[in-house]
Amino acid sequence: MKLIRTRSEPAATELTMGPRHTWKLLVVDDEPDIRELTRFNLRGFRFADRDLEILEASSAYEAREILNQHPDIAVALVDVVMETDDAGLRLVEYIRKDLKNLMVRLIIRTGQPGLAPERHVIDHYDIDDYKDKTELTAGRLYTTVRAALKSYRDLRTIDLNRIGLAQVLEAAPDIYRITNRSLDQFFQGVLTQIVGLCNLTDSSFISTMGGVIATFDAQDITVQASSGDLAAQDRFAQIRAQCSETILTGQAPEGLRKGAYVVPLLVQRKPVGFIYIEPTHDLNEADRHLITVVAQQCSSALENLRLHIDLAQSYDHMIDMLATIAEFKDHTTGSHIRRIDSYTRLVALELGSSEDEAVLFGKASRLHDVGKIGISDAVLCKPGKLDAAEFAIIKTHTHMGGTILAHDHFLALAREVALHHHERWDGKGYPDGRPSREFQLVTRIVTVVDVFDALVSRRPYKEPWAPHDAAQEIKNGAGTQFDPTIVTAFMKLFQDGRFDAIIESAQHESALPEISG
Repeated sequence: MKLIRTRSEPAATELTMGPRHTWKLLVVDDEPDIRELTRFNLRGFRFADRDLEILEASSAYEAREILNQHPDIAVALVDVVMETDDAGLRLVEYIRKDLKNLMVRLIIRTGQPGLAPERHVIDHYDIDDYKDKTELTAGRLYTTVRAALKSYRDLRTIDLNRIGLAQVLEAAPDIYRITNRSLDQFFQGVLTQIVGLCNLTDSSFISTMGGVIATFDAQDITVQASSGDLAAQDRFAQIRAQCSETILTGQAPEGLRKGAYVVPLLVQRKPVGFIYIEPTHDLNEADRHLITVVAQQCSSALENLRLHIDLAQSYDHMIDMLATIAEFKDHTTGSHIRRIDSYTRLVALELGSSEDEAVLFGKASRLHDVGKIGISDAVLCKPGKLDAAEFAIIKTHTHMGGTILAHDHFLALAREVALHHHERWDGKGYPDGRPSREFQLVTRIVTVVDVFDALVSRRPYKEPWAPHDAAQEIKNGAGTQFDPTIVTAFMKLFQDGRFDAIIESAQHESALPEISG
């Protein structure tokens, strides 16, 4: 893995845009001559390849407005005596305590030291330097501002590193149970560290191609992390195309900013993405090594995500396979299984479950009747009412389902649903006769929606009920057969029409001619 640097000649856009980043200096003084002299003495000032942008305020009140508009001010030269004898000192307190801005370097500059004695000001106010205006010659002003900017830059580097490390550490526990959310946080933390450690610009980003798998499609790029608003700029399309071509060919890109770097992300030696960075200065060997190590960590995270996706897909395929077996066994319950999935997700969301948890509940619900594959067709498809012996056979489908799903810990939730979805709130259900409050939320949800869908659907032994009659039956069972909280959520969704499409599916299926034999 290597860094690929852009060619040394500047791109056309570089020549026309002018300086992209500046150090902001705020001069707060009620004397126009002092402000003008400060601007004159700092003309042509540059530090770390950045120009100086000077902002002026004639009062502490005006300075507050500017500080609110420019939170990235690096240094402020503050006069003490302005609209009041301590206006400058009150401004310092406002910056540190109200704005909670601990980064900006504050330099007190006074022409009346008797009103603000140096030792008192240094001891009682969070400032970085104290200067008498008479001692700030052009040379001393240059030195003072340069030292303050260096201090600001170093503090920002430390702070960015702290923020980035905190994001990485927060995301790290999730890497082994990785989700897109934790991966986004991981990438953002990594990028923040790169920006801080290498003093990069705010136009760096990490991208991945083709949904993070080992295929490369330049038309499908997902930005996993960004700093600044580069991804929203017009030139992002050019950068995307250039970086894609670069990591495929290994050739230095043309048309990007002078000195930019492209670092390929590799999974099993195949390019799956890149880190693009725009340093404010040429990177030394230590910086380049750091970014290479970071790129390797990003690649490992991508590989973990790919393995996670493969595992999740295998789980989904297993669920679908078992559900399909149940459909082949009993064609009257095939669509029922899919409807139960939909009902379960909607009720779970209404009860406050997250989207991911609702999806998991839906998948588990699909296997609630998988045990029916062990029930004979003569009993399962009997057109009339079951006698006591036949009903006893039907009830064994819960144990059969639990046994089938007991061989894989990934199916533990589905196993509970299959085994206990016929338990009741009052403890009079089967197979164990335990109160359903003892079981997980998804099991209690399936208990409700399974009955409702069975009522509104045609069965060999009955005609479909009208939806409102079926809903009333569910409501009547609250507190005895069903968890009353779930019934309340179910009824709200029913009355709001959230189930209409699912119910229509059941009614359409019931209207079709029966398939014999």
